Amino acid sequence: MKVASIQVEIKDGETKEERIIRVGQKLDELEGYDLIILPEIWATGYFSFDNYIKEAETINGSFVQFFSEKARKLGAYVHAGSFVEKEGSKYYNTSVLFNREGKLIGKSRKIHLFRYGSAEGEILTPGEKPIVVQTEFGKVGLSTCYDLRFPELYRSQVDQGAKIFLVTSAWPHQRLEHWKIFNVVRALENQCFLISSNCVGTTRNVLMGGHSQVVDPWGTVIASAGEFEAIVKTEINLDQIDYIREMFPQLKHRVL
Repeated sequence: MKVASIQVEIKDGETKEERIIRVGQKLDELEGYDLIILPEIWATGYFSFDNYIKEAETINGSFVQFFSEKARKLGAYVHAGSFVEKEGSKYYNTSVLFNREGKLIGKSRKIHLFRYGSAEGEILTPGEKPIVVQTEFGKVGLSTCYDLRFPELYRSQVDQGAKIFLVTSAWPHQRLEHWKIFNVVRALENQCFLISSNCVGTTRNVLMGGHSQVVDPWGTVIASAGEFEAIVKTEINLDQIDYIREMFPQLKHRVL
């Protein structure tokens, strides 16, 4: 299974439309890949809180339509990262996953909204439940950035049958070591593959952390980016999940 994570640079002064076009061109380079993932609120820019409301869209808006069409043309599963979703009078940090036909098969609203030096928790409404999506590769758990700090979310997804975690993020460089640790630990403790996509660049005076990763069920980082815009490309063998879970059955030994 060929997977790719597009690590997007967030440039102040670049419009949402310009950034979507630029990232769409990067997607066009990934013909033949099975699964592609993008970061958190990358089109607007996570720290551009003043643009959240005016750039919000419904689930049937142009952002979703654009990536639905990209997934269909590429014949790939595309996790478009997240965007600010408007539903009624509420706004959410919503990530979306499309199948090879361009059908929206997964929608996850960020459960743990960040409040440390962030207005996200003041503007947005949290999601209410862990999301696991059935795909041709097996069940996939969706989560967003700050969610990584809450292990119970990922254990809940494993209990629902997840074998792959997809993590979309806008994690700052200031806490980069935490990011690296959580990527590895969430994969290792749940014996899952974890594929993450983070932002890079300096936006609204915040340096983003990058280091998007692909981690195997042993907790080994098999592919990673650095601190510049890049595409992480690798192949994963999903048979490794069942092999490791049978050979070292820690999930069966749970007591609590």
